[in-house]
Amino acid sequence: MVRFFKSGNLLAFALAAIVTLCAVSSALAIEPIKIARDDVALDLSGAVEIYRDQGENFQVSTAPGPDGIVRRIEVEANDARSTGDWAVFALANTTDEQIDRLIVAPHFRLVNSGLFWPDLGSSRIAAITPSEGFALDRQASPDADVFRVTLNPGSVVTFIAELASPKLPQVYLWEPESYKDSVNSYTLYRGIVIGISGLLALFLTILFVVKGTSMFPATAALSWSVLAYICVDFGFLNRVIEISPGNEQIWRAGAEVALAATFVVFLFTYLNLNRWHGHFSYGALAWVLGLVLIAGVAVVDPAIAAGIARVSFAATAIVGIGLIVYLGIQGYDRAIMLVPSWLMVLVWMAGSWMAITGVLDNDVVQPALGGALILIILLIGFTVMQHAFAGGGLYQGLFSDMERQALAVTGAGDTVWDWDVLRDRVVTRPDVSNQLGLAPNSLTGPARNWLPVLHSDDRDTFRTTLDVVLEHRRGRVSQNFRLRGADGHYHWFALRARPVIGSDGEVIRCVGTLVDVTEQKKAEERLLHDAVHDNLTGLPSRELFLNRLEGIISIAKGEESIRPTVFVIDIDRFKQVNDGLGISAGDTILLTIARRLHRLLKPRDTLSRFAGDQFALMLLSEQDPAHIAGVADAIKQAIRAPITFAKREIVLTASIGLITWTQAQASAEDMVKDAELAMHQAKRFGGDRIEPFRPAFRSVGTDRLQLESDLRRAIDRKEFTLAYQPIVRLEDRSVAGFEALLRWEHPRRGSIPPSDFIPVAESCGLIVQLGLFAMQKAADDLAMWQKQIGDVPLSVSVNLSSRQLIRRDLVTDVRSVIARANLKPRCFRLELTESLIMDNPEQSNHVLSKLKKLGIGLSLDDFGTGYSSLAYLTRFPFDTIKIDKSFVDDTTPKREVLLKSMVNMAHDLGMSVVAEGVADESDALRLRQMGCEYVQSFMFGSPQPGDTVLKLLKEQYPVAQA
Repeated sequence: MVRFFKSGNLLAFALAAIVTLCAVSSALAIEPIKIARDDVALDLSGAVEIYRDQGENFQVSTAPGPDGIVRRIEVEANDARSTGDWAVFALANTTDEQIDRLIVAPHFRLVNSGLFWPDLGSSRIAAITPSEGFALDRQASPDADVFRVTLNPGSVVTFIAELASPKLPQVYLWEPESYKDSVNSYTLYRGIVIGISGLLALFLTILFVVKGTSMFPATAALSWSVLAYICVDFGFLNRVIEISPGNEQIWRAGAEVALAATFVVFLFTYLNLNRWHGHFSYGALAWVLGLVLIAGVAVVDPAIAAGIARVSFAATAIVGIGLIVYLGIQGYDRAIMLVPSWLMVLVWMAGSWMAITGVLDNDVVQPALGGALILIILLIGFTVMQHAFAGGGLYQGLFSDMERQALAVTGAGDTVWDWDVLRDRVVTRPDVSNQLGLAPNSLTGPARNWLPVLHSDDRDTFRTTLDVVLEHRRGRVSQNFRLRGADGHYHWFALRARPVIGSDGEVIRCVGTLVDVTEQKKAEERLLHDAVHDNLTGLPSRELFLNRLEGIISIAKGEESIRPTVFVIDIDRFKQVNDGLGISAGDTILLTIARRLHRLLKPRDTLSRFAGDQFALMLLSEQDPAHIAGVADAIKQAIRAPITFAKREIVLTASIGLITWTQAQASAEDMVKDAELAMHQAKRFGGDRIEPFRPAFRSVGTDRLQLESDLRRAIDRKEFTLAYQPIVRLEDRSVAGFEALLRWEHPRRGSIPPSDFIPVAESCGLIVQLGLFAMQKAADDLAMWQKQIGDVPLSVSVNLSSRQLIRRDLVTDVRSVIARANLKPRCFRLELTESLIMDNPEQSNHVLSKLKKLGIGLSLDDFGTGYSSLAYLTRFPFDTIKIDKSFVDDTTPKREVLLKSMVNMAHDLGMSVVAEGVADESDALRLRQMGCEYVQSFMFGSPQPGDTVLKLLKEQYPVAQA
C-alpha cells in the first residue's frame, strides 16, 4: 500500500516532517537519474540509497517532480523474502517520448565478492514500487532480478525496492533489446566455454581409463571440478537440474571447494611427491580431508567454506611454484614441464584477487576468468598427454628369474638390483641386507626404504639419479654410494643399472648390478691422502699445512685467546749426511727426527714436512712467549740428540725460524714466508740457532719478494697473455694445432721470461691460478678461431704444473674450461713432463685416467730427458709424445738409432710423435721418413699472439671460412 503526503501548506509539511523525524530515520530528497533516448545501459549502483532495518513499513521522500514539489511516500512490504532493508533511486525521462527500460540486479558478481566470507549471490530485489504509474512487471531470468518499467515523457519516478538480501552489489538500467542481445552474446560465449570444458574432461577421463597411472585420474578430476565450477558460475547448472531458491550459494561453495581439493591432489600426484617422502602423502591427505570437511560446512555456512577454499587455492598455487622451482633446479622434468601452466595459474590467481577485491570492476572480468581457467586446464592436459604418448617401448617388463640372472650376468656384477617401478619395490639377489649385517629383506620394498641406510651426503644424488632416469625414459644408472652396516660402518657400493621401457613408453622397472667397492674406495682414499701427506713420514704436506694455518688465522681474528706460532726447521748440513751415508740412511734419520718432533706436540699442534730436510710446526698449545721459547729450545735439543746408525753416532743441528701471529700477517702464506726468512737468517749466522722473525729480514731477497708481489698484481691487472707456437704436420706442412705459452709483459721491467716467474709462482702458490688462466684463455681463443674459419681439425695444448696435477679439482677445472668455451674435448690437450708424472706415478696415473675419460688429449713433453721407467710409462694414457730438442740436435751417430726407436716405440703404443727443435729441412725430411707426424720449432713458426694466429688460419683454410 502506498500513501502520499502533499506539501500543500507550511503547517501540514512541518507536522509531517516532525512525525517522520520521530518515527523513522529521515532522508533528504534524492537526485533522479536523467535518461536519454540513446542511453543503452546505465549503472545505477552509485545512485541507489540503502536504508537498513526499516521494518515492513517504510517512508521516504521522493525526488522533486516536474513541478519541483517533494513528496513523502510510504510503502508496505508485500513479499515474504523482504529483509527489512530498502533501496531507493529515482529516474527522470527527459525526452518527449515514452521510454521502456529494464531494471536489472544480478544475483552473483565475482567482482567485489570478497576473499573471506564472500558474497556467493542470491535474489537481490523482492519487489519494486514506483512513486507513480503502474507496478513493475518482473521478467523471467535465472541469473538476475529483472523488472520492466515504462517512463512517461517528462516524468520523474522514485522507485522503492524491497531487498531480498542484505547486499545489492549492482543495479543496471538496460534498454530491453540491448539487454537481450547482451544476454544472448554471453550465452554463446558461455556455451562454447562449457562445451570445451566438457570435452576436455571427457577426453582426460578416457585417457585415465587407457592409462593406469595416478597422474591421469588426478588430472581428470581437476578437469571435472573446473567443469562443475564453470557450470555453476555461468548458470548452466540451473538448466540441467532444478535448484531451489537459496541453494545456489551451497552449490557455488561446493564447486569452489572441489576445485581447491582437486588442485591439491593434481599437484601432489603430478610431481610424484610421495616417491621419497612419506610425510608428503600425510600432509596432502590431511589437506584434502580438511577441504572435504569444509564441503560439509558449505551446507551450513557456504560463505565460510568458499572463503577457505579460495585461501586454499592461493596457498596451493604459492606452494606449487616453490616446489616447481626447487625440483626444476634439481633437474626434475615434470616440474620443468609444468612451469608454463603454473605461470598461467599465478596470473589467473592474481586476476581473480583483483576482481574479488574490486580492483577490476566490469562485467567482462567474470566470464573472462572462467575462460582463462579452461585455458589453464587445456595447457595442463597437453602437458599430461606428453607423458601419455611419449616414447614407445618394446618390453613388457615381466621377467622370469632366469632372465633376471641373465641381466645380472650382462651387468657383470655379483648382486642383482631390481626395482619394479610400478609397484615401487626394490629386490636384491642375493639379499644385500645380509652383507650389511641387517635384518633379512630390510632393504626389500619401496625405494625410499634405502634412504635411512644411505649416507646423508649420498641421499639427494640417489633420489635425483632415479628420478632423472624415470623422467627421461632412457639412460643408465651409474652411481657410487655408501650404505651403513649394522656395526655403524659404511660400505661403498657401485650401482650400475638400466631402465626397462614398457609398451606405453614409461619406465616400468630398473634392473642392474650392485657391487661392493669398499676396498677400491679405500685405495683411492689412500691415494688422496698421499697427495697431501709426505710419503716418507706421513706428515702433512706444505699445502695441507698452509690450509690448516689459514683456518686457524681466520679463527684467531675473532678470538684473542688463539695466537698461532709457526716454526720452520731446517737441518744443517743434511746433504753431507746423504752424500756420505746414502739416501736410505738419510731417510732413516728424517724418520727419527720426525718422531722426536712429533713427541713434542700437544693435541692442537701440527707438524709438517715442507721439503727434504725442512719441517714446519704450528704451535697452538702455548701462548706465553717464555713457553714458546721453551718449545723452540726443546726442538733444538731433540734434533741435537745423537742418532745411532750403523754403529755410528750422528749429531745434527738445526736452523729454526719462528713467528707468532699478529694482526699484521694477512695470510698463512705470508706468515710461513716470514718464518722461512727467519730460518734463512739463522742459517746465515752459522746455523744451530733459533731466530725469531724481524721485519728487517725482508730486505734480504727483496727482488724475489718484489717479483712475487708484482706477480700477484699482474694477475689482477691482466698483464699475462698467451703466445701460440704452431704444431705442423710433416706430411703437408699444414697447421695441426698450437702450444699455448704464457707471456708476462711487466709495465716497468718489460717482458719477463717464464724461467724467472714460473718458479716464483710455483713457490708462492700462484701457479694454479696462472694455469687456470692459461687453460681458459687457450680454450676460448681456439673456440673463437673455429667460429671464424669453421670446424677444422685444430687443437691447443697447455702445459700442466706439479701443483695443478696434485689438486683434487683438476678434473673439474678442465671440464668447466671446456664447457665454458663450448669446445669439443678432443680439441683440448694437456702437456706434462716426464719428471713431473714420475714424482708420484700412482697419483699421476689416477688423475690422468680421469682426464682421459673427459675426451681430451694428453701429451708427454720432453720425452727421454727424465728418469722414468718404460714399464711405468706404458700404463699412462698418453696419446702423444714430444721428443726433446736435445735428441734432434744430437750430432753423434747414435742420433738416428735413438730417434727411430722412439718413433717406433710410440707407434707401437698407439701414440703419435711431435719432434721439437727441428732446425733445417734435412732433419725434417729424415723425421718424416722415420714416420714422425708432427714438428714444432722456430723454423716452422715462432710463438705468435692470438690475432696473428687467426690471420694465419684464415690463409690456410679459406674454403672452410667461406
